[in-house]
Amino acid sequence: MVAIHSTALGPAVGGCRFKPYGTLEEAVADVLRLSAAMTAKCAVAGLAFGGGKSVIAPEPGRVLSPEERRAVLLDHADLIAEFGGAYQAGPDVGTGPADMLVLREASPYAFCTPESAGGTGSSSGPTALGVLAALRAATGSADMSGRRVVISGYGSVGAHLAASLQAAGADVVVSDIDPAKRAAAESSGLTWIEPEKALTLTADVVIPAAVGGVLSPETVARLDTPLVVGPANNQLTDDAVADDLAARGIRWIPDYVASAGGILYTLSREAEGLDHDAALARVETIEDTVRALLGAAEAHATTPLLEAAALADRRLTSGAEPRTPSPRALRTTA
Repeated sequence: MVAIHSTALGPAVGGCRFKPYGTLEEAVADVLRLSAAMTAKCAVAGLAFGGGKSVIAPEPGRVLSPEERRAVLLDHADLIAEFGGAYQAGPDVGTGPADMLVLREASPYAFCTPESAGGTGSSSGPTALGVLAALRAATGSADMSGRRVVISGYGSVGAHLAASLQAAGADVVVSDIDPAKRAAAESSGLTWIEPEKALTLTADVVIPAAVGGVLSPETVARLDTPLVVGPANNQLTDDAVADDLAARGIRWIPDYVASAGGILYTLSREAEGLDHDAALARVETIEDTVRALLGAAEAHATTPLLEAAALADRRLTSGAEPRTPSPRALRTTA
């Protein structure tokens, strides 16, 4: 399925997620929610792109052979091509640069192909760099000496963050639902904690770096940290949870702001033609964005989420007229 939430600022962009869901309704809800988050992410980041998302949902428990996976990706590329460039896909959960290269065989509307094929490759590094920029704005320093940081999710972005924060002097604790990652984490000098304890450990910073929906009224009540900032998409189970966080004195940096480094870097390179260093400089502007949002939230007695939403709305309403197809278009294929 492909969901286009907005094309008011330009073609919709968003990752292609390849994962099983319990029901079709769950998959539809996820692709719609994620596409809306991409609209906000691009608008706040100042990109001339809208928000979209695509999902490939195999049957739960079924393991696709390499040939089946390739066939499914090519079918998905045909679906993307039907939008004529109004939606352009990148990697997401369950997909990577090699999969984008397969999509390119049937559709030109995919980015983040491998560097060996002329693309920008994995966006994990720039995504982590953007989170670090957001963290600097929230803490006021790049020096993390003596601070405990808990990273929930030790995937590619989480591993980048752990290494960088460890180098900056932090006491880094990591968790992941995959126990096989424990050996690699501990061999790097990191402390391992079971996933169910990650959001309750006393820490200076908690970084959600895995799946979304981890911050609910129940989990927020158990948080023991003054700051939450991370790359996981859709961290809140509901926007009202941002108020719960604020009521407890916990500063939460909106996920679509902190996680924009990957899309900023990729589109700066592949759509605007900037070189590596110039694109990384664009990623670093996330620090200024977060600092401005925090200042506005303090001045207006609101939350960073409300200020980020207001900024996105201003940019969307001052942008161009929506382009074909209309926003919120959803198309699926079985």
